[in-house]
Amino acid sequence: MNDDSSPSPRRRMARWIIAIVLLAALAAAAWYGWRSWQAEQRLAERSRATAGQQLAALQQTVEALRRDQRANARGLQDVAATNRILRDEVLGLGQRNALLEENVARLADHSRQGAQAVRREEAELLLSQAQQRLAYAGDLDGARHLYALAAGVLENMDSPGYLNLRQALLQERSAVDALGPGVRARTAGQLTQWVEALDSLPEQGAEVAGAQPSWWQQMLSPLVQIRPADPQVLVARSERIAAGDALQIELSLARAALERGDTDGWQQALQRVDGWLLRLWPDSPRRRSQRHALAELRKVDLRIALPELGSTLQQLRGMRDGKVAP
Repeated sequence: MNDDSSPSPRRRMARWIIAIVLLAALAAAAWYGWRSWQAEQRLAERSRATAGQQLAALQQTVEALRRDQRANARGLQDVAATNRILRDEVLGLGQRNALLEENVARLADHSRQGAQAVRREEAELLLSQAQQRLAYAGDLDGARHLYALAAGVLENMDSPGYLNLRQALLQERSAVDALGPGVRARTAGQLTQWVEALDSLPEQGAEVAGAQPSWWQQMLSPLVQIRPADPQVLVARSERIAAGDALQIELSLARAALERGDTDGWQQALQRVDGWLLRLWPDSPRRRSQRHALAELRKVDLRIALPELGSTLQQLRGMRDGKVAP
């Protein structure tokens, strides 16, 4: 009887062992699956973060491309506007040439007097354009070129009455050549030199820079900088930065007035520049020298004033109207 009952506890023990092994295997499989799921979640999060970063970088790139596209569009608009202006100028020149050609065709069968009338009209047109370039644009090179063309036209007119006209044109061309590069070009160079000299102005007065600091000033110099306060000179860095920007704006306005030949605007802009000069730098010999140079620039008259300017054109129109005998 004992032999029959002994295998039963062993089988039960084996069953418990198998059950425990199975449970351990299931627990291990569940732990491994949970770790794998967590790793996949972390990998997915990293993938999402990487994708977000790539998306943000792509959006920045797209925005930069859009900005470049807008800048290119503005550039194309500017180029189109310039082309329209040039086209209008070319059309104007074409119309003038067409008028001249029409006059030439109409007077082809006339006598020598008719041919001289055409040359006189051409010389008048060239002299008028030269005077406009000098008066409104200050273009000395363009005016000299037009004067040379007018001189070539008048040289082909051998009538004795045009001798005085050629002499007047020679005097006017000599006066224009004596101007050299022109008052605007010289003044622009002087203004550039004046602006470059601003960097050498001291931010402290001569008395403060040359004074020997006392012992307590030397002791506190690593921590603070002690200097007398000038009520006119700006001390705070933010105020000095804003004042420097305002000074640059006034200099830009002065350069624009110089390009236009606007003497009043030029003088007003330099007057405001002088005010900012007093606010940015304390009194010193260099500042006084800069103010003196600025005052000299403010006295410059940007208009071209020549007694001979337009004399040839007036004489030529007098000949055309019959007031002067040809």
